[in-house]
Amino acid sequence: MFVAPSCLMIFLYVAQVLGAQIPYGDTRDITGAQPFPWHHIRLPRTVVPHHYDLTIHPNLTTLSFTGAVRIQLEVLEDIQAIVLHSKQLKIFNVKLKTAEDVRSLQILENSVYQQLALLSDEVITRGVDYEVHMEFSAKLSDSYHGFYKSSYRTSSGELRVMASTQFEATYARAAFPCFDEPSFKANFTISIIREPRHIAISNMPKIKTIALPGNVFEDQFGTTVRMSTYLVAYIVSDFVSVSKMTKNGIKISVYAVPEKINQTDFALDAAVKLLDFYEAYFNIPYPLPKQDLAAIPDFQSGAMENWGLTTYREEALLLHPEKSSMMDKVEIAKTIAHELAHQWFGNLVTMEWWNDLWLNEGFAKFMEFIALDFTHPELQVNDLFLEKCYHAMEVDSLNSSHPISTPVENPTEIQEMFDQVSYDKGACILNMLKEFMTPEVFEIGIIRYLKRHSYQNTVSSHLWESLTDICSSNDLQDAPLKQKAFCFKRNLQSGDDYYGDKFDIKTIMETWTLQKGFPIVNVDFRSRKLMLTQERYLKTVAKTKTTGSPSKNTEDALKKVWQIPLTYKTSDSDTTQHFLMKSGVDLLRIPQGVSWIKMNVDRSGYYIVHYGKDGWKSMINLLQKNHTALSGKDRASLIHDVFRLVSIQKLKLETALELSTYLSKETDVIAVTQAFSELVPIYKLIQRKEAALLENGMKTYMLDLFKDLIDNQTWDDSGSSSQRMLRSYLLLFACVRNYTPCVTKASKLFNMWKESDGKMSLPVDVTLAVYAVGAETPEGWDFLFEFYRRSLQESVRSHIKIALTISPLHQKLTWILEQSLLGEIMKTQDLPGILVSISRNPRGHRAAWDFLRANWQTLIKKFEIGSSSIAYMVTGVTGLYSTKTMLKSVEKFFSSLKEETGSEMRCIQQAYDTISDNIIWGETNFPVLLSWLKKRQMQIHEDL
Repeated sequence: MFVAPSCLMIFLYVAQVLGAQIPYGDTRDITGAQPFPWHHIRLPRTVVPHHYDLTIHPNLTTLSFTGAVRIQLEVLEDIQAIVLHSKQLKIFNVKLKTAEDVRSLQILENSVYQQLALLSDEVITRGVDYEVHMEFSAKLSDSYHGFYKSSYRTSSGELRVMASTQFEATYARAAFPCFDEPSFKANFTISIIREPRHIAISNMPKIKTIALPGNVFEDQFGTTVRMSTYLVAYIVSDFVSVSKMTKNGIKISVYAVPEKINQTDFALDAAVKLLDFYEAYFNIPYPLPKQDLAAIPDFQSGAMENWGLTTYREEALLLHPEKSSMMDKVEIAKTIAHELAHQWFGNLVTMEWWNDLWLNEGFAKFMEFIALDFTHPELQVNDLFLEKCYHAMEVDSLNSSHPISTPVENPTEIQEMFDQVSYDKGACILNMLKEFMTPEVFEIGIIRYLKRHSYQNTVSSHLWESLTDICSSNDLQDAPLKQKAFCFKRNLQSGDDYYGDKFDIKTIMETWTLQKGFPIVNVDFRSRKLMLTQERYLKTVAKTKTTGSPSKNTEDALKKVWQIPLTYKTSDSDTTQHFLMKSGVDLLRIPQGVSWIKMNVDRSGYYIVHYGKDGWKSMINLLQKNHTALSGKDRASLIHDVFRLVSIQKLKLETALELSTYLSKETDVIAVTQAFSELVPIYKLIQRKEAALLENGMKTYMLDLFKDLIDNQTWDDSGSSSQRMLRSYLLLFACVRNYTPCVTKASKLFNMWKESDGKMSLPVDVTLAVYAVGAETPEGWDFLFEFYRRSLQESVRSHIKIALTISPLHQKLTWILEQSLLGEIMKTQDLPGILVSISRNPRGHRAAWDFLRANWQTLIKKFEIGSSSIAYMVTGVTGLYSTKTMLKSVEKFFSSLKEETGSEMRCIQQAYDTISDNIIWGETNFPVLLSWLKKRQMQIHEDL
């Protein structure tokens, strides 16, 4: 699943018939008739499903559905109860069939664990073939999970209703009774009953349509391959489609509402190229005859990898050839690449349990960049990979982070795993491992993993075994030369040559997956020796109340040790050297006469580097005199690391600011983007302080740094992908900060566009800056909102939506929040992004916090506790607070919640940690920053 800035789900643990809470572990039947026969949240392994025959009949008028399911079972032990999942379904007419007889089963329900027990008067015997039959009914969900209602309006204003599914992680049970855990794989034969005005699509191609009484039709679909329940999908709608064939004869189709089908060409072409690439790269044929991509009008996350029927937000799939920006194209391509990678990583080979979700999501995120670098090199997606690692580090630097692989049990805990640690950190450690092993050898290992475990479930150790086994003597005789070289010849300079069974990927990588956080590598440059030490990078250091010193738990956390695949290069050579740091202290010898050393070449490793006081002086001197001696990625990593070290007071802010002065010469997209990522948040923190002198000083400094780069931007769509994305960001940055040349140009374009009633064609890469300036006046804001309301182009709507939320018009900001909650014009799916954007607006942050508190109950019902959407709203709205007053306000609200309303969510502790860190940063650095800016201004005036 591709997670958008939004979220997922809630575990319902209130037995409403009893009118009281039932805590986890209470397994009473809600009728009170008898005890529930199973006492654990995970299902027993006494019965295994092999095949589901599922029929679903949605009624899009009454917004309900009925269904029937037949499940073929293998019984592994003699039992008298079959326990499976069901959530908010009315179950009836339950029968158990064998070749000889049919018997009725009694139904017990444990709504707390979302389980159903089917009780038999006679023993259900091991080894006998059984088939359980059930009928069921329910309302279509009002949330974005299970089998849920979606709708859209045509250009004429007609409201059309459809129904779609979203089952990951624990929501198949809300659509049909099933064994809803990833390890219970089975085959599915699905039939959908629909009205003539609709079509139905599912995982497999339609093989037959039968006319039924009542003027309805039954579409019957082919039987799926063996897969987990969360990958089942079906849609009933009025969609239309376009199709193409891949090289190997797989039919690719893109489905959308009729008036937006002209925005599907890019997605269709990209999907064909990507599926062809993945088949070749993995050397495993795609096992289904078709792959559909469907744009759903209401969709919470970014996309979902259902096997054979991937589903997407409209804005994550639809691209208008003349109205979409380069960033729109890049994001759509990445989303499609992510979901199609899942057809192998996640669908063909699935994690055993949700604690290893990263095996699905980390790999899919990693493969986005591998695939698009081959299929769409013009998009330059590798320029964007570093930011994924940096985003992960922001979360992973907090004490409230979690290991990549971490125990989870209930649905709320499972939903919380869909975060930046599972996705982005997972991708970054895979990239580090790829560079350590070499891309060619890494590819051999992951192909071995996929082939060895096809249609099965895995844990992390299975991946490490497949990667380690490439060096087994049995496999090396006919191995490619690079594989032999890696296993037998590579000297990592740690005193160990890795030969055969001495090479152990598992030992190395478990230091990255089984403990949270990441290391700082401290470098002490002594003549021809580098003394290396490591410690955990930790922002929020818990201290004891009595001494004010770090607590024992914190000290233990800081002493963690990683096995770090270090890379470095020196002033004497462009060749990247490798070194495996296996302990807390190590020594590295370097050639004589080296004037500088750059560790973590091109930021291939998931760690930061502290060069010490003298080392940073050398780096600053190099950047100021000859910054192109380092790659753009290396310059970006220095910018990132120096500000990270300021955050934990290992460096003074003056050091980071001195380094940043070289940026007036910087033109590389990666380095400039990273500089904005460091400087803009500082500026936004200052805005919250309402310190005008400091705010103006910081704004002036940033504009001075990038003035030449901004002035050199053309207001068109020329240039490479990276140049075009940078142009969009630079012009928006300049216009929002009231840089006169930018505002003048944008105002002129906006007025011309407005006078043409939106018919004038604007360069798409500058529209965000133009719209933002237009939204600063009530008249311009109203015109943009009306244009948003009637536009059918998703890219245009997305850009206008951003502009409306960064407007200085406070009343408009409050109104658009209310409209997003209503969902009539602004889709409620967009509310998390709108709310967070307004919270980052200095004119809207108070309104955003008030809105979050006032509507908390509605939000957790719609988006569900534990989901990435709820987490995004919690951390996004509070992430720039930096006063003790606001920390108390945040603590007061969240401490008033109960467990069933979200009090135990990890994101709440992350919010506390972030605000506390902001307070410390401000108290330590705001006076320093003001002093440094004054001195710099004085120096500039003296030089003049």
